[in-house]
Amino acid sequence: MSSVRRRTWGSIIPALTLVAGTLFAASASTARGTDLREGGRTRITELIAAEQRRARADRADYRRLRGEVDDLSRRAGRRDARVAEARAEADRLAARAGFTPLAGRAVRVSLDDARTSGGEPPRGAAPNDLVVHQSDVQAVVNALWAGGAAGVQVMDQRIIATSAVRCVGNTLVLQGVVYSPPFRVTAVGDPARLRAALDSSPGISIYKRYVRAYGLGYSVRALRRATLPAYTGNVTMGHATVPSG
Repeated sequence: MSSVRRRTWGSIIPALTLVAGTLFAASASTARGTDLREGGRTRITELIAAEQRRARADRADYRRLRGEVDDLSRRAGRRDARVAEARAEADRLAARAGFTPLAGRAVRVSLDDARTSGGEPPRGAAPNDLVVHQSDVQAVVNALWAGGAAGVQVMDQRIIATSAVRCVGNTLVLQGVVYSPPFRVTAVGDPARLRAALDSSPGISIYKRYVRAYGLGYSVRALRRATLPAYTGNVTMGHATVPSG
């Protein structure tokens, strides 16, 4: 029996020595101030920053090309009455579609993550209970549309009926740009109607429960005047088709 134990320990000791050496090396690295996860986090941060730069460049290119197209269509309209008529119709619909700036009385809604005391979450709260979710932002946007909003802006971007609000973790992604909380949604319209729509929204009622229970941020403020920018995102629409045969 003792010989078996000696053979077992003889095979385990080298492995323990290797593990201990690895731990000592890791401890020494950490003691020098090296974050063991820093490399991965840096790569992710750099990737996000690169994508944001690309999105800003794409939006600038889009605005430039759109300006060139508008200029060409104006020149064509001076030579062809049909083009001029089509352009006049497009200009008439542009405001309703969100492609021109919009100003007027407005309501601004702010949503924010909970502020934990000393880094400790409230008793009974899960991490997901303490952050603003995609469904919360979408509930606010939907309520404002239902309240007769003439136009809606999320953060610094105008959105239209086909705009998609996406959240990744506790960040908001809108047309390739990443935003951190607090999230601000501004709508131009009758403030009384907009407030009433927010108050009657089932989705916002659920969010308010978490506001009371865990300290999430929620505020509604009326603005005498706000100016929303024109929508500059992609307008290509996809749709399903019934296969033939």
